[in-house]
Amino acid sequence: MSLPTVYPLSTLSPELKASLQERTERCLKDIVGANITTHYGISVASLSLFRQAIAGKDVKEDPTVIIDFRQAVPLTDYECYSPFIAEFFRHPRKLSELENLLAPGLPNYIARSSSTTGNKPKLLPKYPRRCATTPSSFAKRLHLSSSGKAVHMYCFAYRDLLDIMGEDGEVMKKILVCMGSCGAVRFTENWPVETDSTRMGTTIPGHVSPWATGFITHHRSFLLIHALFALFDPTVERFLMTFITLFVDLIDYVHENWDLLVTSIRDGTIPDIGHIERVRTYLQANFRANPQRAEELQNIGPPLDRPGWAQHVWPDLKTVVCICSGVFATLIPKARSVLGPNVLIQGIGYGCTECSLGRMLNIGDTETFVLETGDHVEFLDTSRALVQENILQAWDLEPGKYYQPVVTTEDGLWRYVVDDVIQVTGFDPRNGSPVFKFYGRKNLAVRLWYAEVTEAHLVSVIRALSTEDIADVQEFTAVIDLREVPQTVGFFLEIVGDIGPGATAARQTAFEALVRANEEHQRAFDAGRLRLPTIRIVKPGTFAEYRLWRGESMNAGVGQIKVPIVLLNEDQQEWIADRVIVEL
Repeated sequence: MSLPTVYPLSTLSPELKASLQERTERCLKDIVGANITTHYGISVASLSLFRQAIAGKDVKEDPTVIIDFRQAVPLTDYECYSPFIAEFFRHPRKLSELENLLAPGLPNYIARSSSTTGNKPKLLPKYPRRCATTPSSFAKRLHLSSSGKAVHMYCFAYRDLLDIMGEDGEVMKKILVCMGSCGAVRFTENWPVETDSTRMGTTIPGHVSPWATGFITHHRSFLLIHALFALFDPTVERFLMTFITLFVDLIDYVHENWDLLVTSIRDGTIPDIGHIERVRTYLQANFRANPQRAEELQNIGPPLDRPGWAQHVWPDLKTVVCICSGVFATLIPKARSVLGPNVLIQGIGYGCTECSLGRMLNIGDTETFVLETGDHVEFLDTSRALVQENILQAWDLEPGKYYQPVVTTEDGLWRYVVDDVIQVTGFDPRNGSPVFKFYGRKNLAVRLWYAEVTEAHLVSVIRALSTEDIADVQEFTAVIDLREVPQTVGFFLEIVGDIGPGATAARQTAFEALVRANEEHQRAFDAGRLRLPTIRIVKPGTFAEYRLWRGESMNAGVGQIKVPIVLLNEDQQEWIADRVIVEL
């Protein structure tokens, strides 16, 4: 049975506002009450005024604590916490020094950010959830959404394992350093590292691929093994993953290696594809010959040769669950061409390494979220100075305006400014929570001398270019093109099919889209300080190859590598420029 569509309200009724305010302030008091007694809470100078203001008060019950918080707690960023987080990486790691560091107890794991821009990854401890109002994590939502067979494309490998020592030298706890998705899924499913060996030779009920597949850290090999076991099983109902790029790359690898995969299914032998030596015996133990299935697949043919291919391979396939909003939405048409019209592409929700912030407002709408989190969220209007005095509460937001989230979390962050920009579109009629769309990353933009070209502006250019007359754009990235004077915005595009007859006007079309986003581009062009944007087409498979290249060079987890919206590093720019096949 389909759920009724939820339509956002443009304003809050007094009842909804009161309900939203009560929930928000109760959450804040619970978090502050727990975290003010931690090493961070009692020692940092930035909280000294707040500590003075609440001295002697019942933090969880006294309503004036809310006022004290808003007046005395300043904005923070990652550098405020990095000296404390660094304590986890010093020797010896003593329980007495690490317990209650940022939040009560010890973290379940330390999440490692994806480092999309090429900067050093952030490391953020993730503690057990305490508040009764904390919603289910993304991983829990995925786990409960269906009981059918699913391809769980998550990496379970970790970067480091930290032993926390007691006074007698005994190991009291092991803390993983890993991708956020890895840690979240592991602790949702109760898969501690201490019992990994008991699962290595098994296939978890409801999963298609053996547990050991999650320990393949090579991008191509990880996807090919998942594809092999998925192709073997015609009863697959769901694909679950972090980003839609994983599904698109998987399809491309299946197409390129079709004969190899079908032969393996016919013979019952795991193919020799490299980078799986550590887990090959576990994979082989869960694989057998199936000539009948191989014959079925041979008759269907590879994925890019047949529209709606997935429905022929997996007749019961219902859903692909992944992050597919914002810039990732450009890949939905290719995924849709393979999936056919009846498979739902469903977003996971909205969040970042620092915290989970929202879920989908309506199933099937991959762009619209509603605020749902166990953390406390405030907002900064991006049109005003980003200072403490300009912080707004959820009930103060105006539809149509752009905001940066400011989060105070159960994990020990205090008024931490998230680098994302969202656009509020209304309020949920069921509980008053803000409804919003992701607009772009604050720190990912092309910065020209006279204006900033944001992620949303770049996406608007791609939408203008992605037409039958110009090109079917599958993926893109951008640079500041300094090859000629004056400078301009340069685009690298990977397209599906051939360039259209209107491609000669592509640069003008791109420029017009930029001007619609910001008229300053027209003034700069007229003054001879900007030329038309440049557009270079790269060879097919370049973006998948980039994810493979960066994954190997950075030793990053599978599913964590994304192609940046803007390439800032010279080595990245040179790498992709070497793969250009034509410039428009």
